[in-house]
Amino acid sequence: MRSAVQTAPTLETARLIMRPWGEADIPELIPLIGKREVAATTLRIPHPYTHDDAAAFLRFCREVEEENLGVRLAIILRENAKLCGGIGLVAETQHLHAELGYWLGVPYWGKGYATEAAQAVVEYGFEVLKLHRIYASIFPHNPASGRVLEKIGMTREGRLREHVYKWERFYDVEMYGIVKKS
Repeated sequence: MRSAVQTAPTLETARLIMRPWGEADIPELIPLIGKREVAATTLRIPHPYTHDDAAAFLRFCREVEEENLGVRLAIILRENAKLCGGIGLVAETQHLHAELGYWLGVPYWGKGYATEAAQAVVEYGFEVLKLHRIYASIFPHNPASGRVLEKIGMTREGRLREHVYKWERFYDVEMYGIVKKS
C-alpha cells in the first residue's frame, strides 16, 4: 500500500457502482447525509451537515487516496445513477488492517445496499490492498448495521463501554472484525 499512489477504484456489484467522490456530488450528498437519522447512526457525521463539511470530507477522501491509506467511495445505484450513500476503508499500513465505514441515505435503508457495498469493499481490501484484518464499530442503537457486518462474515468481538463522545453524551460501541482467510 505504500508504493506509488493508487487511483481510487470503481467497484461494481449487481445493483451498485462505487466510485471516487467528486465536487459534483455535493448537491446530492448534503441532503442525504444531512438527515439527523443518518448522523445518529455514525460517529463522524455531524448534524447539521453543511457545504463546508462536504468540502472537508472531499479533502479527506483525497488525502486517504494520496497517502495510500485506503479508499473512500460514493455508492451509486446502477438503475438510475442516484447517489445513495458512501463507504470506505481507512488503513493503518504497518498493521495491515483497516476500519470499514459506511452510511446510506434514509430512503435507501433496508434494501440490502449496505451489505452489497460492504462485501465488495471488504473483498477489495483483502485482494487489492492486501489487508490482513478489517474491522468496524457500530452504536448498539443501530442493530441493522450489526446485521450487515454479520452478513459479510464479520464477528462481533465485544463492546467498548462509553467509548465515544457525541452530542454531549458518551456511547458504547460494538466492535466487529474479520480476518483474511489463508
